[in-house]
Amino acid sequence: MSVVVPVRDDGPHLWRCLRALAAQTVPPDEVVVVDNGSTDDSADIARAAGARVVFCGERGIPAAASTGYDAARGDLVLRLDADSLPAPTWVASMVAALADPDVDAVTGGAVFHDGPVVQRVMMARVFLGTYAAFAAPALGHTPLWGSNMAFRRRAWEAVRDDVHLDPELHDDLDLAYHLGERHRIRFVPGRHMRVSSRTVQPGRFARCFRRGAGTVFAHWPADIPPARWVRLARLRAGQAGAPSMRGGRGASAGAVGGGGRAGAMR
Repeated sequence: MSVVVPVRDDGPHLWRCLRALAAQTVPPDEVVVVDNGSTDDSADIARAAGARVVFCGERGIPAAASTGYDAARGDLVLRLDADSLPAPTWVASMVAALADPDVDAVTGGAVFHDGPVVQRVMMARVFLGTYAAFAAPALGHTPLWGSNMAFRRRAWEAVRDDVHLDPELHDDLDLAYHLGERHRIRFVPGRHMRVSSRTVQPGRFARCFRRGAGTVFAHWPADIPPARWVRLARLRAGQAGAPSMRGGRGASAGAVGGGGRAGAMR
């Protein structure tokens, strides 16, 4: 299994993240660090920690994450951010959740590892609760969160040509739109991840919300919630009534949308 970490000028956080990955009870087969044009020593830190470094010259997390997923060699692809600090059980929890053959992607929550100690859990719950309250109705199913998620390689390959690479969109929410069409996403409970509270700083939070709204609107009018809900209900009803096709599932999912790789948004 592979762990993908996009990074740009975040060396100190990346160093701590890679140390935490080295302490996993179930070690990953590889760690892929995607250098998105860093001007600091992020790439050197990654190599020193034994990670495989790939370069992405197209600026933005969507392009960097996509590059990492393509470069990953494992059948399972786990994703977190450079400022994430996974608990020693994180990889094990993701792998265990994906042991269910009917689940193709999983995601989890987190608490903050910095900021006021007494507010770390509460602030994280408010932040992630706001995201879920915003994203779940838009999607019609569980959203993905890029700081703590994993999926099967074949699921990624089924949708990779449809994802948007616009740096002003949220790559995790966009991926959830595409995976959620024909792949089941499950939430993994437990405190397996800690992340930086810098996400809730006023300027960053406003940008985060703007990008989230932009990601939703990028999928309209085809994915206006009522229309999406009806389409998903029909797809799920068809899947429930059809014989198992696990071996060919990626091919059928890849036929949805069928165009180039969101070329208009690149």
